[in-house]
Amino acid sequence: DKQSLIKARRGQGLFRQGVARLECRCRITGVTRLEHLIAGHINPWRESTNRERLDPANGLMLTPSIDHLFDGGFISFENSGELLISPVAHADSLHRMGVPTDRIFNGGGFAEPQKEFLDYHRTVVFLKSSS
Repeated sequence: DKQSLIKARRGQGLFRQGVARLECRCRITGVTRLEHLIAGHINPWRESTNRERLDPANGLMLTPSIDHLFDGGFISFENSGELLISPVAHADSLHRMGVPTDRIFNGGGFAEPQKEFLDYHRTVVFLKSSS
């Protein structure tokens, strides 16, 4: 209904504002302009509780292509910030999207509350192999 749609939109705005206070740039590309960043969920929306959906610690500010790769499990992060690249990811495509595929890359460490969500992402979302 219309009321729940309004509440969901308002919640998305609050989530984005909260994530922007924690994350001021895309961890991969370094883009800082908010109009070019998406507040994406670490623990996917469809698998999150209502509390987790609005928790800024469950978010990252990412450029759209990086958000796509993260959501799809083609990339993830260690708690230290080290970038993980899935063995099923197409390295040339990732490179063209701004992902450093030729070296170890660290986008900066995460806050303690974010680490719990990242543990889930690495375990459930991140693609380990093509089998």
